[in-house]
Amino acid sequence: MVLSPARTHARPHALTGVVLALVLLAGCDRRSSFDSNAPSAELPDQEASDFNMSETDRGRVEWKLYAQHASVYNARNVVVARGVRVDFFDEKGARSSTLTSREGELNQVRHDMSVRGDVVVQTTDGVRLTTQSLRFMNDSQKIVSDEFVRIDRHGDVLTGYGFESDPNLQHYEFKREVRATVHTASGGLLEAKPGTPAPPPRPQGAKPGPGR
Repeated sequence: MVLSPARTHARPHALTGVVLALVLLAGCDRRSSFDSNAPSAELPDQEASDFNMSETDRGRVEWKLYAQHASVYNARNVVVARGVRVDFFDEKGARSSTLTSREGELNQVRHDMSVRGDVVVQTTDGVRLTTQSLRFMNDSQKIVSDEFVRIDRHGDVLTGYGFESDPNLQHYEFKREVRATVHTASGGLLEAKPGTPAPPPRPQGAKPGPGR
């Protein structure tokens, strides 16, 4: 059985449409063991496989969420998912990055997400983020993390804490304990340790300049 309820919610200066599709497990089996953060007596209202959800802004798809298994808790307005993948799209509608993680939670009202466990964000232009937990703020279209984050960008490596970025990893910053390893024009390596401002990321397609 497939459920396809339509939902909308208002965003400043934008109307967001959401299409939610659930393929329910046979018999809609209820098991409290699925959500590790739920009280032991709490049972999900629905459990589903092949969960998917898409978010649009003025007809343009912003992201699509897929999960191998999901559990819905209506009282808390939360969907708890396992085997998570989120595709993010740019203003032209092309996929720009993909997030994967072992598990995550989706707020059904704000459509914010929290993911954890082997979190990876891979962009289509070759930038890769790895961490253990990450939050996606839907209204601001930002991803943030207080955990250790590593960015691999065209051979350069940036690490640190207090990370914030757009989902496409075009504009990002670390707030503390930043360390950078970048390639110089001669093929050597230049390291910036904590307390030293990290060099800005190279524009897409740019080659390392002198001193980098």
